[in-house]
Amino acid sequence: MLVGYGRVSSAGQCLDIQHEALAQAGCEKVFSEKMSGRSTDQREQLALALDFVREGDTLVVTRLDRLARSVGDLHRIIERLTTKGVAFRCLNQSGVDTDTSTGRLMLAVLGAVAAFEADIRAERQREGVEKAKAAGKYRGRPASIDPARVKALRDGGMGAAQIAREMNIGRASVYRALAA
Repeated sequence: MLVGYGRVSSAGQCLDIQHEALAQAGCEKVFSEKMSGRSTDQREQLALALDFVREGDTLVVTRLDRLARSVGDLHRIIERLTTKGVAFRCLNQSGVDTDTSTGRLMLAVLGAVAAFEADIRAERQREGVEKAKAAGKYRGRPASIDPARVKALRDGGMGAAQIAREMNIGRASVYRALAA
């Protein structure tokens, strides 16, 4: 059985193109979600897809970055599939599969390139932030908690948990505001 997996990063994006491609590829069941791909943690539909596939099945994605963005995550997923006797295929990057030794090589190379690109992107972002800081233009994220209000609520007799509920923040944030 061909089992598809589709993912987009944000709620504003659409899964229709991936669903169409997976259906044209012959996928009988498709799991999809709108979730960041930085990590496989908290991606419920991916977990369900990996649990669903059985020996002899093939997990199909449209692009490799829809499945994983890090080489470590990619290898863990492929290892899990291989252990279950499940093949893997990527539609838009032909030759990327686990059916052949060449496909496995391509999978490893593309995974390494994707990780390299992510590292380069992060490095450029760090450089940009450092340059902005040096120019006095980067001040970080604006404070979202008013420490004076936290202290006023505390002085008014509220406990940390009550303050956190009142301000819709975490208790740890209350303690940090009180310590500041």
